[in-house]
Amino acid sequence: MDVILWTLRRGEGDIVNMYNYLSELMQISTGRNFLNFGYWDNTTKSPADAQTNLCNIVGDMAELEKARHVLDVGSGFSEPAFLWKKAHPNITITCVNINPNQLKFANIQANISEINLVNATAVKIPISDESCDRIIALESAQHFRPIEDFISETRRILKKGGTAIFAIPVLSKPSKFSILKIGILKLTWSSEHYDMDTIKKTIQGMGLNITEIKLVGSNVYLPLAEYYIQNHQFLRSEILKRYPSYVETILFKSMLKMKQAAADHTIEYVLIKCTK
Repeated sequence: MDVILWTLRRGEGDIVNMYNYLSELMQISTGRNFLNFGYWDNTTKSPADAQTNLCNIVGDMAELEKARHVLDVGSGFSEPAFLWKKAHPNITITCVNINPNQLKFANIQANISEINLVNATAVKIPISDESCDRIIALESAQHFRPIEDFISETRRILKKGGTAIFAIPVLSKPSKFSILKIGILKLTWSSEHYDMDTIKKTIQGMGLNITEIKLVGSNVYLPLAEYYIQNHQFLRSEILKRYPSYVETILFKSMLKMKQAAADHTIEYVLIKCTK
């Protein structure tokens, strides 16, 4: 009942509770601490590989080799930040996350990696004006409400000429019927379900310039669903060690719905690059 209420309300506290309860599902399924769907190609062998791929693609879009101060908003367990810092030791990274448990989990590694952790909401970030030349929201902005406030904060904090990268699961079209078509997927894709047009118009309306858009849903949803379906028995046995059976049943049915929704283009996954 709690999970259903968190999904329906989707307030900041509800999202924190949802991730506290369900993030271990992702860790069990992948063996890593990334919290993204991943990007799958012909060389991908596992969900962890796919998740690393997505982090690297986002880092490349952000041109981190040219960056100095990076803000990662909705940073989860900060695994992407650790990856980026290892590849680019000279950059300074600040991770903003509303979930204190995830920040606590990341704290030891953050100290070693010299990454700053900030417990704050994405719609009111305690970072000074024009202080970062890169802002990244990797599969987190779909939770931010209202999205306008987060984009406004992005513009405020971003230096002139700076770059922001948003990796966002979205609905392909602005239609109430799209929400109905994703069905049970809403329980495991617990977000605001923004559509492509809304995201683009919000970014442009806040004075940021969109310079690149990549639609990568075919490399995200379908292969992820196929992996879960093909490895269902093993993953189910692992999940049942820590969760009741109904949780895994919902997850499996959600993966089936994800496959269908991706195949009929109800859902998409967008990488957006914009500048100030």
